[in-house]
Amino acid sequence: MSSSGRPPRRPAAPFGSRRPVRAVRSAPPGLIGRRSPERRSGAGLGQDIRVTRWEYARLEYRATGSFGADQHVDWRATFHHPDGPQDWGVDERFDDLRHLNRAGADGWQAYDRHARLIGQPQRLNAVTYSLRRPID
Repeated sequence: MSSSGRPPRRPAAPFGSRRPVRAVRSAPPGLIGRRSPERRSGAGLGQDIRVTRWEYARLEYRATGSFGADQHVDWRATFHHPDGPQDWGVDERFDDLRHLNRAGADGWQAYDRHARLIGQPQRLNAVTYSLRRPID
């Protein structure tokens, strides 16, 4: 050790020396130079592969806030479709499963759910379901 408390520096290798140089790799050793199976076989290039086309809709389930003392207990279901919105009725308590089953009977699949909370303490104000079904 030197007087500064650090280990001494190794002298630089002279030009043309045989000291090994460490290679720097940008990927793990097993992945260098490999191609994915899709690239090797040319999958999807120039082929007519059937792709599912989807039709999208939205089911909104909201607290109505209009029926007196129980204003946060009544819920309105509205189904939004490319043909326009449809009113699916008002429930006296939160029962969205009935409306989801109705949409499912028509071939709709729920793929996302978004709940909106308001107030302090927080309470559920609305739930929006994103729906889709394949187009034949």
